[in-house]
Amino acid sequence: MAKIAIYDINKNQVSERDLDDSVFNADVKGYLIHDMVRYQLAARRAGNACTKNRSAVAGGGKKLYRQKGTGNARQGTNRAPHFVGGGAAFGPKPRDYSFKLNRKVKKAALRCALSARFQEDNLSVLDRFELEGISTKGFVEVLKRFGMENVLIVLDEANSNVELSARNVPRVKVLRADGVNVYDVMNHRHLVLTEGAVAQLEGALA
Repeated sequence: MAKIAIYDINKNQVSERDLDDSVFNADVKGYLIHDMVRYQLAARRAGNACTKNRSAVAGGGKKLYRQKGTGNARQGTNRAPHFVGGGAAFGPKPRDYSFKLNRKVKKAALRCALSARFQEDNLSVLDRFELEGISTKGFVEVLKRFGMENVLIVLDEANSNVELSARNVPRVKVLRADGVNVYDVMNHRHLVLTEGAVAQLEGALA
């Protein structure tokens, strides 16, 4: 089993623990990470472009003129696409860009992303992340001790002091263990986990 040091927020090593190799030291398969990032980004797309066709625009209930005898081409309504103010022909409609990925693929991709950060030596574990109050300055000082800027912090439970202190810090995101995802892990250079979050991830992914 791989081992990792556990620090407090002052960067003093307090202990060491084993990591489950199937979760944090697995083979990194780039195609799984790529598929999962595509899946997440596709699900975010709104696809809300919408046009009205001839049945959706207002007006046009009356036939313009009689069918025969006027010398003009027959017309049933002035809401047809070739009239000004008419409906659009073959215009866009709201669509869903999402696609399906199997649950096993999603879990395997997250294991690959976590393992990539561990193998790059960009994974740190804290015994706990506690701040005395809501303080952006205090939060930034903790990051400076570890020499981190672009970082994803994963907590094992809700912590309003940390979550609110990190809101205005650029390139920093705080998540709870049940919300960890491949895109956020790969979108931040460093990954910081609390010891409780490590246990939760191993329980969910091992």
